[in-house]
Amino acid sequence: MCHFAMAKSILITGGARSGKSAYAERRIAAMGGAPIYVATAEARDGEMAERVAQHRARRGPEWGLIEEPLDLIGALNRSDQGPRLVDCLTLWLSNLMFADRDWKAEGVRVANAIPALTHPVVFVTNEVGLGIVPDNALARRFRDAAGWLNQTIAEASDEVVLVVAGQPLKVKPQ
Repeated sequence: MCHFAMAKSILITGGARSGKSAYAERRIAAMGGAPIYVATAEARDGEMAERVAQHRARRGPEWGLIEEPLDLIGALNRSDQGPRLVDCLTLWLSNLMFADRDWKAEGVRVANAIPALTHPVVFVTNEVGLGIVPDNALARRFRDAAGWLNQTIAEASDEVVLVVAGQPLKVKPQ
């Protein structure tokens, strides 16, 4: 029997290496059912391949996997059979920007799709607005885009959690 007692949609944000992915995995595991991991990363070099391998090992074989760097709406629709973890929106945004896609329109599409999903979804994203102003236009453009995307998905989500040093802080309660 599946128990989806947690919020239907949760955005988990935090800094790099803050523990947000591990926290998100625990939240999904607590929901019951067969968890599905929607990976937006592409292992384009050895270091990234190692990170992907570490994430897979930590999750274990009970997790289903959908690798989708661009079509997040398609991945959400295909996986709407149990609780899903999308990790991460920041990499998805990078992929969209490098593919010269309309990232803002894609973000709106994801936000608009959230209420129609029948099973829980947890989104992981990086909080990139707490540091200094980047020194180049591309980095500032990315920081601004990530801030806008995070706000858009947060508004559409039932719950928002900020993870700091592995500790969750509820920002938007269920």
